[in-house]
Amino acid sequence: MSHQLSAIAPAPRPHHWPPALALLLFWMLLAPPLAAAPAAVPLSDAKVEALVEALRLAAPPASADPGLYSDWRVKPDNISRWSQRCLEQPVTPEQFAADPALARRVLICVIKPVLVEQLTASDHNEIIAVQRVAAWWMTGDPNQYRSGSSSYTLRVLEAYLRFF
Repeated sequence: MSHQLSAIAPAPRPHHWPPALALLLFWMLLAPPLAAAPAAVPLSDAKVEALVEALRLAAPPASADPGLYSDWRVKPDNISRWSQRCLEQPVTPEQFAADPALARRVLICVIKPVLVEQLTASDHNEIIAVQRVAAWWMTGDPNQYRSGSSSYTLRVLEAYLRFF
């Protein structure tokens, strides 16, 4: 019986896999690693606008510090610096406070790159990134998101999440 099977077995075919294997190995050496960088999280304008609005909603009351301007409670030196960068012209604190649409435009311009940076710093964890932006907004240091300003960062996060 074994003699019959060997008589029926097909003749050995030449193997064509070594060139294919060589091509695969060559491609693997040249191709960038798949895990080299996490996929970028799409950052929609709606998310940036929601964060800017969350910062406004979580802002301390106006009576807390009369030296701050607008519903976002911004320091005067930031207003002139940010408006110059974002609008290519300085805006006075009074103009900023009197025109919420103007203030919002400036703040969207300022917050977007900060959010992008904090998404990267948080390994694209949007929840942590929003808290890090809130800490940066309040203290200038995004690493403070779990320290003394954590109740503020959580208020910002809660307001932000209501938009989605």
